[in-house]
Amino acid sequence: MNFEPLARPDAPLARRNPVAKLAAALLFTFALMTTLDPVAPAIAIAVELAVLPLFGLHPRDLLRRAWPLLAGAGGILVTLLLFAADRSGRVLFEAGPVMVTSGVLLTALGLVLRLFAVALPGVIVFATTDPTDLADALVQNAKAPARFAIGALAAFRLFPLLGQEWQMITMARRARGVQAGRNPVARLRLFVSTAFTLLVGAIRRGTRLAVAMDARGFDAGVPRTFARRQHFGPADWLLIASAILLATALLTTTIALGTFRPLL
Repeated sequence: MNFEPLARPDAPLARRNPVAKLAAALLFTFALMTTLDPVAPAIAIAVELAVLPLFGLHPRDLLRRAWPLLAGAGGILVTLLLFAADRSGRVLFEAGPVMVTSGVLLTALGLVLRLFAVALPGVIVFATTDPTDLADALVQNAKAPARFAIGALAAFRLFPLLGQEWQMITMARRARGVQAGRNPVARLRLFVSTAFTLLVGAIRRGTRLAVAMDARGFDAGVPRTFARRQHFGPADWLLIASAILLATALLTTTIALGTFRPLL
């Protein structure tokens, strides 16, 4: 999996400071944490898709990055339809122990929409931001510890190797005749064993990386220099202010429509 930015570098919002984009995404999605109604996340998704051209991101590229959300949404939908405790509302479908009501369907729809509305801004930010620029901006503009920011950058860069290692472990075991066949129990045991092997390898690589970083003075305690300066200008402040205004307008609209359902 490739985590390099997919957006056009000349897009107006893609050029903004990474910290500004991250702050704007957090502030905009914060409004979705205050209500349980499906209207607010639906409007938020419409706004997020509308600003895609400003980020220089094609919907096809967004789908390539956000496809795991579809699996999460399916899991939420199935779980609520089967195990929801509140079965209020009109019965829409009933088959044995499975009973789907309008209340369950409305709750599931709200959670699925909220999942997409909360996750998409983060996907857009990381799809339009170079990881090195983000680490530099966190240290320079957000005053994050350099050890944390650079360590997170290193982990981010190494994350695609997990997929390659999983494939190598699977192929090595297949070459030795270790296969699950059609036995679901054996398949589950093989999956757990492969995941544990991958975890052990990741911990060992992380330990070696930490020692190598310390040996290169990443924890020397002295100020570090930067090859690329990350400037935080008026346009970045305008992006954050726009996110606050959109979040306020989102809550105001749901209250005016009478659909606002407070979280607590």
